[in-house]
Amino acid sequence: MQYDLYSDEYFMMEALKEAHKAFARQEIPVGAIIVSDNQIVARSYNMSETLNDATAHAELIAITSASNTLGSKFLPQSTLYVTVEPCVMCAGACYWARLQRIVYGASDPKAGFTKIGRRIVHPLTKIDSGILEKECADLIKDFFSLKR
Repeated sequence: MQYDLYSDEYFMMEALKEAHKAFARQEIPVGAIIVSDNQIVARSYNMSETLNDATAHAELIAITSASNTLGSKFLPQSTLYVTVEPCVMCAGACYWARLQRIVYGASDPKAGFTKIGRRIVHPLTKIDSGILEKECADLIKDFFSLKR
């Protein structure tokens, strides 16, 4: 399916491309991108297995990459697109990065940050969810069904 350039769906498709890379590498298939001024400034996917690092989540790698690209530890003009709702650790990192917006596809009722509340993200950060939710959720379900 074709989406309008610069739409949430377009950027979530880019995050899904990253999630497919994780899937191919036997990583939990979560992908993330960071967009600033309608330009993708960072791309990442989960690398916890590859790096043997429990903190190597797609969101954290994307924040580090975007900060390096933009030359700032704060990203107040940037949007994080991630295929699955960020965990508490990643939501905390989003707080410190002061992201303008977080957009996620599939909810994570077991480990997502909304389980404990929205206060973990910066009060100025806007949150949107459910963008390409089915595609994002199906990829996670497919991954875990192959693992069982």
